[in-house]
Amino acid sequence: MAASDASHPVDFVALIPARLASTRLPDKPLADIAGQPMIVHVAQRAAAAGARRVAVATDSQAVAQAVRAAGFEAVLTRADHASGTDRLAEAAAAMGLADDDLIVNVQGDEPLIAPALLRDVAQLLAQAPDCAMATAAHPIDTLVDFLNPSVVKVVCDAHWRALYFSRAPLPFERDALPGFPAQLPNALPPGLAAAGLPLRHIGLYAYRMPFLQVYPTLPRAPLETLESLEQLRALWHGHRIAVLRTEHAPAPGVDTPEDLRRVREWFAAQAAAAPAATGSPPQAN
Repeated sequence: MAASDASHPVDFVALIPARLASTRLPDKPLADIAGQPMIVHVAQRAAAAGARRVAVATDSQAVAQAVRAAGFEAVLTRADHASGTDRLAEAAAAMGLADDDLIVNVQGDEPLIAPALLRDVAQLLAQAPDCAMATAAHPIDTLVDFLNPSVVKVVCDAHWRALYFSRAPLPFERDALPGFPAQLPNALPPGLAAAGLPLRHIGLYAYRMPFLQVYPTLPRAPLETLESLEQLRALWHGHRIAVLRTEHAPAPGVDTPEDLRRVREWFAAQAAAAPAATGSPPQAN
């Protein structure tokens, strides 16, 4: 499904899971970017998207203090959650959110996330009463990304409901099998390219409040364990996921010191160029 009509804003709550434990970048939520902790930049993006309420769900007093000092809400959660979704479920219950609330899960390491993307995913879920969740995807245009297991692929039906998420190269074009991928060193198989496929999943979710409360009680799915993709738990247990197709890759998140350096440079360049800066973040590769 394409992007929604921004002229009809949707009411939603933005929740941002954040924990300090990170092997590649310790204390990541508190990393300074242009004079503010990264988690505060994420909260500001969520607020710019028009969220009725923005809160950070964290197991860290330090993160909670930084968030509150910037004027945002913080909810302290347990430290032993298996996933960000489980953490958000605890926070949403503690906040007393209503059954008709829509909750957008904004990753705490994406200080360049486009506010319009958050709003559009929330809008999509509001327009999809048959779905418990909504997410987003964009076209993959290189064979390298298609074959990369770190690039999660999603396959959808005719109504843009997710059929499956995988780290494998899906969908696979049968007629491209002979010699694949040696005969296609720089391009996707022609059938996939012509169909505007495959699609790269963007790790952004919107949930209905009742489903968010049910999710932690669902048994882990075998596919979820094999692929290490928590959204497969929802599909395994029969819950539908609406998918928003966007033509452009979102700005990359911060996972490594190199990512942090790149984001700091972008903010510095924007400050140097103000007020002429356009404010468009760099696109993911």
